[in-house]
Amino acid sequence: MSEWWTYRPGDFLMVSLRVYERLFVLHNQALWPAQWLALALGAGLLLALWRPAAGRLRLAMAVLAAAWGFVGWAFLWQQYAPVNWGIRYLVPLFALQALLLLVLGLGRGARVSTSRREPSRWPGLGLVAYAVFVHPLTALLHGRGLAGAEVIGLAPDPLAIATLGVAVLLQPARRGWALLAIPALWCLTSAATLQLLGAPGAWLPLAAVVIAVAARWLPPGRG
Repeated sequence: MSEWWTYRPGDFLMVSLRVYERLFVLHNQALWPAQWLALALGAGLLLALWRPAAGRLRLAMAVLAAAWGFVGWAFLWQQYAPVNWGIRYLVPLFALQALLLLVLGLGRGARVSTSRREPSRWPGLGLVAYAVFVHPLTALLHGRGLAGAEVIGLAPDPLAIATLGVAVLLQPARRGWALLAIPALWCLTSAATLQLLGAPGAWLPLAAVVIAVAARWLPPGRG
């Protein structure tokens, strides 16, 4: 038996890169053609944040909360946890994030600024747009093709990145910070996992966290 100090961090992972990537392929096959609905709802979320009428914003928050609950059950619990037992301890956080979105996003006083002078507006919208339209294409970097694409509402990374964008945009600021913590934790976990697996694009979830935190710290604009 090898001594413990001879192990590398990657040796403690319970999945290989091939198994990890295969999870998304099997997940997409099981849910097809739900990807088209998920993309449509993602586009609706972006529209609701671009022109945040009260009713539209409440509906978007409710859909986003449902997505956190669904991904926590359908992907983390059903697909990921059987091959990586540590993931089961993160599933309750997805349920908690769904609850926070309902309480803080639908609560009285929640709003999204429409001012183009708001410095956090463009980073927030950019994170959501990236998660909806660009992140699925990163499957091509992994060589698994679009059959293994990570789609918002069905896979955790784009969902977390989009929620970071929402957290940047949401006012009052204390609500935004509360909504930012769990998706940031997931993105950091994902970045570390991808790095240890030697997967390309491991820096993307980390970059999303850096952008979100920096944008959330920006002082409010005028007008």
